[in-house]
Amino acid sequence: MPSTIPRTESARINLRTSPEAKALIERAASIMGATVSSFMLQNAYEAARRIVADKDTLMLSQDAFEAFVASCEHPAEPTQALIDLMALR
Repeated sequence: MPSTIPRTESARINLRTSPEAKALIERAASIMGATVSSFMLQNAYEAARRIVADKDTLMLSQDAFEAFVASCEHPAEPTQALIDLMALR
């Protein structure tokens, strides 16, 4: 099982599971030709990466994107309330 996990140092993760889950994980690792540790690490790492990427990625429609770009390129003049708020710094 090829690894895409960055390797610089070693850190330990412990977990407990049911005998049924352990047996299934061991079987899956064996099918993939991997150790249980490498199988679990690779799959957990990939799932974590997807979850974080989903959280960190903002998807916009083309219209919303164009409106966002336009507002960045031509920002509105600050209101008096914003000017007053920034003066509080």
